[in-house]
Amino acid sequence: MRLSSLIALAAVLALATPRAQTVTTNGGESELKVVLLGTMAGPTFGGERLGISTLVTAGDERLLFDAGRNLTTGLARLNINPAAVTRVFLTHLHSDHVVSLPELLLFPWASQGRAVPLQVWGPRGTRAMMERLQEAFAFDIHVRRDVDERFSPEGIKVQAIDIREGVVYESSGVKVTAFLVDHAPIEPAFGFRVDYRGRSVALSGDTKPSDNLVKVSQGVDVLVHEVGSWKQDPNLAGPPDDRFPGSAQTRRQVQTIRNHHTDGAEAGSIFERVKPRLAVFSHYNADPATTLRLVRQIYNGPVEFGEDLMAIDIGNTISVRRFTLPSK
Repeated sequence: MRLSSLIALAAVLALATPRAQTVTTNGGESELKVVLLGTMAGPTFGGERLGISTLVTAGDERLLFDAGRNLTTGLARLNINPAAVTRVFLTHLHSDHVVSLPELLLFPWASQGRAVPLQVWGPRGTRAMMERLQEAFAFDIHVRRDVDERFSPEGIKVQAIDIREGVVYESSGVKVTAFLVDHAPIEPAFGFRVDYRGRSVALSGDTKPSDNLVKVSQGVDVLVHEVGSWKQDPNLAGPPDDRFPGSAQTRRQVQTIRNHHTDGAEAGSIFERVKPRLAVFSHYNADPATTLRLVRQIYNGPVEFGEDLMAIDIGNTISVRRFTLPSK
């Protein structure tokens, strides 16, 4: 991200929300926590932000949603042992959502002693993808499991399931429900809802505005939603095969990408229909100031722009804590 973009983001965050936003309602406390391990959208990279991944902790359950770039770096910065993260839910199979799966499969097994299989739930093709990953790293797996260090054979196994819409996981009071969203031509693509002890969070995955998301997300405490750049951007006007200003892509490519996502105005409409206690943006590279102006045309409720390693605690009070590097 350019320095100017970082300054703009900081300004929007300062205006939109206080340093530690809280939202209070009646109800029992719970142990539901959301950590935005990475918030960057797309098959891109930069030194300031990590790729899209979200960790939901409910009681003793650690549930990972998507496995974007540098996932294990985010876990390490939070002192979370990646060997303890063994349940992964994939919204879809675009590379920016799965690129860290090889790391999560191999490294915690070989360095942190994972001795149980990695469990992966995702859309059609997930099981085949995980089988091919094990084939791709067969030499490394064979040497470390059978010849040299002799690490746990169970720890390098994968239990992968191609899911359909509905409840896909239920244990220890935690329920994970998959719901279809519209990321065409990527089909199927899912969002997820997690319920635990009367508290809930919904994650949109990548989607254009989705009526199904609105239906399934009713009553959630927190809605984590993607956002793309403005679809009515005047810069889109012009020869479609010319370069979009400031981009390596053509106007046609930029318009195509934006049409697969939800812009700020559309997100404001979604939030107004769902009315979560807190709406949070993740998976975004859009300009925060422009996005917030579009949202506020329609929706006046609490909104956060997600930051890498931001933690959201959900109980009577929803509290948002931004990550700061520990002082040396």
